[in-house]
Amino acid sequence: MSLAVFLTALVSCTLPISESLNNPYPENESEQAVLYQSFSERPKHFDPAVSYNTSEYAFIAQIYEPPFQYHYLKRPYQLVPLTATRLPEIIYLNQKGGKLSYDVNDSDIAFTDYMIEIQSGIRYQPHPALAKNAQGDYQYHQLNPTQIESAASLNDFKATGSRELTAEDYVYQIKRLAHPKIQSPIAEIMKNYIVGFDDFSKQVADKPKTAIRNLPIAGVTALSRYQYRIRIKGKYPQFIYWLAMPFFSPMPWEADMFYDQAGLTDKNITLDWFPLGTGPYLMAENNPNRRMILLKNPLFHQESYPAEGEAEDRQKGLLADAGKKLPFIDKVVFMLEKETIPYWTKFLQGYYDASGITSDSFDQAIQFTGSGDAVLTPTMREKGIQLQTSVAISSFYMGFNMLDSTVGGTTEQARKLRQAIAIAVDYEEYISIFMNGRGIAAQGVLPPGIYGFDDKTGINPYVYQWQANKVQRKKIAEARKLMIAAGYANGIDPKTEEALILYFDTTSTSIDDRPRMNWYRKQFEKLGIKLVIRGTDYNRFQEKMRTGNAQIFVWGWNADYPDPENFFFLLYGANSKVRHGGENAANYHNPEFDRLFEQMRNMDNSEQRYRIIQQMQEIVRHDAPWVFGYHPKNFSLFHGWYKNLKPNLMANNQLKYTRIDTAARAEKRQQWNQPVFWPLLLGVAVFVLMLIPAVIAYRRRRLQERVMREHLSSRETKL
Repeated sequence: MSLAVFLTALVSCTLPISESLNNPYPENESEQAVLYQSFSERPKHFDPAVSYNTSEYAFIAQIYEPPFQYHYLKRPYQLVPLTATRLPEIIYLNQKGGKLSYDVNDSDIAFTDYMIEIQSGIRYQPHPALAKNAQGDYQYHQLNPTQIESAASLNDFKATGSRELTAEDYVYQIKRLAHPKIQSPIAEIMKNYIVGFDDFSKQVADKPKTAIRNLPIAGVTALSRYQYRIRIKGKYPQFIYWLAMPFFSPMPWEADMFYDQAGLTDKNITLDWFPLGTGPYLMAENNPNRRMILLKNPLFHQESYPAEGEAEDRQKGLLADAGKKLPFIDKVVFMLEKETIPYWTKFLQGYYDASGITSDSFDQAIQFTGSGDAVLTPTMREKGIQLQTSVAISSFYMGFNMLDSTVGGTTEQARKLRQAIAIAVDYEEYISIFMNGRGIAAQGVLPPGIYGFDDKTGINPYVYQWQANKVQRKKIAEARKLMIAAGYANGIDPKTEEALILYFDTTSTSIDDRPRMNWYRKQFEKLGIKLVIRGTDYNRFQEKMRTGNAQIFVWGWNADYPDPENFFFLLYGANSKVRHGGENAANYHNPEFDRLFEQMRNMDNSEQRYRIIQQMQEIVRHDAPWVFGYHPKNFSLFHGWYKNLKPNLMANNQLKYTRIDTAARAEKRQQWNQPVFWPLLLGVAVFVLMLIPAVIAYRRRRLQERVMREHLSSRETKL
């Protein structure tokens, strides 16, 4: 065969290929309503009583349904019913249980009742725990050793069942929160609010989880099949936000009865591995070493896409699906991706529908305009990729241990030292260097999006000043003046007549963390202070924080709910970590701040509450128990076929609103992943060309050998 004929044959063999050769997914999924996402580490808990982690909420918020949720489109964030028929009826009671009017003084309110009515007809996803036999008995509640031994996964229990959601399931879940053996992270908090919670916890401490079903808890009662009441102590308006968190999702008692059977835990057949809820999706596959799959719940109740939102939502196309039944996605595939480069490559190829932006890929995706705005690069725009940015409802700060003899306390000397450090630690520079500009410097306790945050006049006057109509960090000279006033001129400690030594406790101990640690050292060097980094593992760090043996540290907080109380409580004296085991890691205590906090925390939003919040901000800015660090800014990329995009920093159950234009995705994938055969053809051609001299030489040698044999044969004949 000639070279030309060979190459023509090769091309003719490859041209009929229409599917992308690098597609990592089954061919039959290419035009299905499947969403492709990734995860980098295994979620530990899928039990809603235990889970308190963003990576876990990405899964369980699609599976479990508390009675309330955040409206997907409306801002400011607004609670709406989920399984409930309406927002709860709230009733104030006096000490004797008598009903009070709504305008009563807060001090007169001994209890508050939350009356919650749920919808009828909501059913649990199909699950073996709910399967019944022909006699009406639960099929898998009394497994024998043979059945347990033969089961390797939940899928080995072939029969499944379902039943209707009832109010009793919500009551049962609150009992689970109180059970010490479950170790719910919010149990200690709820003891302060839910009537009878602490007593119930003590009562069931030695009992198995399956025994709590028929034991009463004083403050939580099912009034009927579809209505229940939660009674809390005093007035606590923020309690309704807790009722939108997975902790307060319903749990059928049958789940504990099934999963608590001896031997199943050894096989990872547990509620922490295979959840059971009423939400739009169910866990179909949990293989954290490869992939995790959610499938649409075939028994999901009626829920529709929102019909209203903010003024500009219709123009942005966010109401195009108004009134349509949820969810739109049939299947969600989470693939394990530990390395960022393969993940980014697959996103650009269209094999992931969304992506975060790592430092490695930031310059490829984002560029900044002259005014400092972040926009997509031309390459990203050509691909039709969408950029979504939002400031997280989070705060990261550098804290001072206020119990420390050097940086703590209420003396003017210590306060000026903290204020000087607050000026010197340039978080704008930190954001630029280590976060690719993805953050805004904090001016106080509250992040944007929380009631009381003032982005116009609410600057920290001890660290910033207005200059040329811009907020500017004060010059380091101002910080050095404060150091002199604090008694540390040029950073010299008068006790030792050497550089003041301060200690920074951290869990950042890897090689990758060294640049950040060096940066912190340099910030303190501006003041002549020697910063000693004390790196340790997380458990040891936690122990230091609990015992007050840390001096300076970095910490952060993500909002549980969109209320200023959820941030100011981090500085409330009664929440001191050392003295009370609370979340006040700085162990800050200011009687006036505490008084204002107690006044503000249970108030409804009003002009008076706003003024109190500003007073609290001023007190903390002046005392400087924190160096207010930054609020992260989330940058996310989505392909053009990803519909109904709107940042919602409080809702975790956003998957049900997502829609994928599968035809557009299939077209783009095909366009972006066309097989490129010319390198292969060129390689074959080069190989053939290299082979030709060898073939010619081989034939010449064979011809010579044949001539030689014929010559020898002729001589033998003559002889």
